[in-house]
Amino acid sequence: MKHKTRTEHEARWTKWLGGAAVGALAMYFSDPERGRRRRALTRDKMQSLVTQTGNAMDVARRDLGNRVQGLRARAFHLVKRDEHADDPVLAARVRARIGRAVSHPHPIHVAAHDSCVTLTGPILASEHQQLIKAVRHVHGVREVEDMLTVHENAEGIPALQGNHRTRESAATAYWPPGLRALATAGGGFLALYGLRRRGAAGTLLGTAGLGLLARSLTNRPLFPNGAASQSVHLTKTLHISASPERVYDMWSDYKHFPYFMSHVKEVRDLGDGRSHWTVTGPAGMPIEWTARMTEQKPMEKLAWHTEEDAPVKHSGEVHFEPEMTGTRVTVHLSYQPPAGAVGHVAASLLGASPKRQMDDDLMRMKSYIEQGIAPHDAAKPFPPLGEQVAGVQ
Repeated sequence: MKHKTRTEHEARWTKWLGGAAVGALAMYFSDPERGRRRRALTRDKMQSLVTQTGNAMDVARRDLGNRVQGLRARAFHLVKRDEHADDPVLAARVRARIGRAVSHPHPIHVAAHDSCVTLTGPILASEHQQLIKAVRHVHGVREVEDMLTVHENAEGIPALQGNHRTRESAATAYWPPGLRALATAGGGFLALYGLRRRGAAGTLLGTAGLGLLARSLTNRPLFPNGAASQSVHLTKTLHISASPERVYDMWSDYKHFPYFMSHVKEVRDLGDGRSHWTVTGPAGMPIEWTARMTEQKPMEKLAWHTEEDAPVKHSGEVHFEPEMTGTRVTVHLSYQPPAGAVGHVAASLLGASPKRQMDDDLMRMKSYIEQGIAPHDAAKPFPPLGEQVAGVQ
């Protein structure tokens, strides 16, 4: 009896939550002002998803086929371990392995002669032993002559400085198409299986499946190392047929953004380079934050970032450059989606794609400045005559 009562209680909660979710979706798509646009965007997104899924499956099929052939060739070479390789072939194999073993492979010189490989050039002490070990495991190598110059750090060694590639684990690296396809299928199966089961085991399996599914769909780390690695970076460049002065005036007077942006409801100037923003988030939920201007060069550059308590931390830069009869505008935006890759997937499914929003808003701004045309789907109606936005004639 007790078990039955508990089951009935869980069933009631499931129905209640399901009904609430259905009701929220109905309200979202039936909104009298934006419901039609949301339904059209969802339909277009589904059609695009079908096309992209077909293309992704074809790419994944070819990727998996190539990997199977690679594994077959590797197994063949393991069996025929004593096979002799020509010197140029062996040197090429070693160079390929070096590129995956160290952060600065270019200054390392490889010479091969009669299955003996000689290594010369600078290398960091922290990567020395792992490089020698990697080269010894290359098929065809019988001896390694170590003539590398080992350095404790990169100070004073130009070849070991600058941007470098670091080794990434399967948890943080971008996954190839074949692995993403397998992870998507496996994550979806685990999620469905976990939902069908009851108890802690089902919850654990379902959570793991959803995490794996989100990781494969976004191809971003679920558990990134540091804030920079989980940031999403967007860049957009466009030409506006107006002087840099007019374009800069529009951007710098951000309290007018709701007149041409669809998701910015209100911007209040707090003084001292600070402003408070209210925007429409996923499913129409309002999101607020405070931003601070970090750099302002008239007719050249604007830069800002959100304060620490912002629900969605982000920063951005806008560059203005004279270009023929107008202005070249370049926008850089970086943001950290809540909950990492899972939050990015959820926001995209709810129609809150920052990339799409940025593209749409920039095109509205372009039309607004060039032609003075008020967007019909802006967050606020066009101001009355005499209160026009600065920069629009």
